[in-house]
Amino acid sequence: MPRFAANLTMLFNELPFIERFAAAKAAGFSGVEYLFPYEFDKAELREQLGRHGLTQVLHNLPAGDWAAGERGIAILPDRVDDFRDGVRRGIEYARALDCRRLNCLVGIAPDDADPRELNQTLVRNLRFAATALKAQGIRLLIEPINTLDMPGFFLSRTAQALQLISEVESDNLFVQYDIYHMQIMEGDLARTLQKHLARIAHIQLADNPGRHEPGTGEINYAYLFRHLDAIGYAGWVGCEYKPLTTTEEGLTWLAGTSPAMTM
Repeated sequence: MPRFAANLTMLFNELPFIERFAAAKAAGFSGVEYLFPYEFDKAELREQLGRHGLTQVLHNLPAGDWAAGERGIAILPDRVDDFRDGVRRGIEYARALDCRRLNCLVGIAPDDADPRELNQTLVRNLRFAATALKAQGIRLLIEPINTLDMPGFFLSRTAQALQLISEVESDNLFVQYDIYHMQIMEGDLARTLQKHLARIAHIQLADNPGRHEPGTGEINYAYLFRHLDAIGYAGWVGCEYKPLTTTEEGLTWLAGTSPAMTM
């Protein structure tokens, strides 16, 4: 069965962030991910990972002013310097945390922007980031996100992500495939995962509708987990969902799985 990582931005919100590492370990996870590490000291995060025997599976590159509604700046022509500074900062944290995957949220397209210019800026930025990360042994990921939850997000389908990879022309750019987002945007999950497995470096999950834990919605996760084994997916699956009640109560979906699922 897949290896599951607890997304500490979404799970264990009953606790302060630093206490979520211990909670994840106690719940059986051996990997963690979260949106951003940058408001915390690198040494403090590293200490938590080491103390609890956890792998830092993934975090995002800086994504602009999140509180102001920015969801990435990689498409914005007037923010190229900010983006490159963010790549350097992301690498600093990834190296400190021994994190081998960084995800780039590309951003929301301004209403009056030229999509061609945005795409050209994005390609150049991704080329820069992919090269910088490769030198450090870190994979760069891009994530299609559904435009119902995040209207105007520039990257919203698997085919678009694959086209970007082709345009960037780097062997260090991969897809972060979020099952929840892609169920909303395009469906056909199992075939898409199998067809493009070589370019998928990380998977995330949540059920639909509601973005809650597996078993609360329409997605047949028992089948998908078997399918991931059958097609040879060897990476992590990030549990990026909003628990319907509490995190602990919501983890009953793991009850029928083998210990290997969280190792």
